[in-house]
Amino acid sequence: MSLVLPEEIVVERLLPTLRVELARDLSDRGLTQADIADRLGVTQAAVSNYLSGDPAVEERFVENERFQRTVEHIGAGFADGSMDGYEALAETMELVRAFEDRGPICAVHEAEMPALEGLGCDLCVRGADEALSEERRVLANVRKATRRLQDIEGAARFIPSVGTNVGMGLPAPADPTDVAAVPGRVIAVRGRVTVPANPEFGASEHVANAVLAATAADPTVRGALNVATDDRLLAAAREAGYDPLLVDAEADARDRFTTPFAEHGDVPPVVYHRGAYGVEPITYVFGPSAVDAVARLGELVGRAIGPADGDGPGE
Repeated sequence: MSLVLPEEIVVERLLPTLRVELARDLSDRGLTQADIADRLGVTQAAVSNYLSGDPAVEERFVENERFQRTVEHIGAGFADGSMDGYEALAETMELVRAFEDRGPICAVHEAEMPALEGLGCDLCVRGADEALSEERRVLANVRKATRRLQDIEGAARFIPSVGTNVGMGLPAPADPTDVAAVPGRVIAVRGRVTVPANPEFGASEHVANAVLAATAADPTVRGALNVATDDRLLAAAREAGYDPLLVDAEADARDRFTTPFAEHGDVPPVVYHRGAYGVEPITYVFGPSAVDAVARLGELVGRAIGPADGDGPGE
């Protein structure tokens, strides 16, 4: 994994872009290259390159309205003498702070360091804390679960038409934004499980509601995924010692699980419904984590199909 500090983005991308845009702004205001070099603390040759060469700039900064306002404000102050270097530095530091708080610096940082994608990282302004670490652990667990799902032989046969999702909640999740899942859902393409994106918090609705209901009933159950309801999977679950719980497909979202879990007294590993008008029959597999839920599905798929079984999902 590459390690890129946010300060590197500031020094290597933001400040060079700011100097280029300030040089162009000051030139448009009639300052000479020597005057511009003096204001920016660079050589006249550098200013010449800014104005007539092809200097590298970060377009994500240049196109930002806040960035443009800062350039205009500093440029006007330098041009009419109302702003000195100290005040320009203060303006620049305000821009940096704004851009580090889920702003363009974060976008560039995530592109340079993909391990940050989907974390909602605000490490620059908040610092490290346990809550952020737990978010990272959950996202890593869901990523690992999706990779394992892709490796399950025959799993693609049980992907429903609406797609599958794999989710895991934070401890004591309050709403779907506390559940990490795959944006756009997992689908089957040419007999293989395809994962379209890395997991993010708030990316699921149906699986998130299942996780929220499960965790409310049993805080140790934080992972789930959905597959097509198939009699072979249900038979495999019973063979494995699970007792699949039938729920009402027409019940609202979380209520579909909340009442049955309360009546059952716990969260069964396998929960299913037979569908309804406009609702595809779906089975949910639960586990302590997303990885555990996928491992449980792998066990069921292994029991449900044989090497020569090419049938699709049952009715």
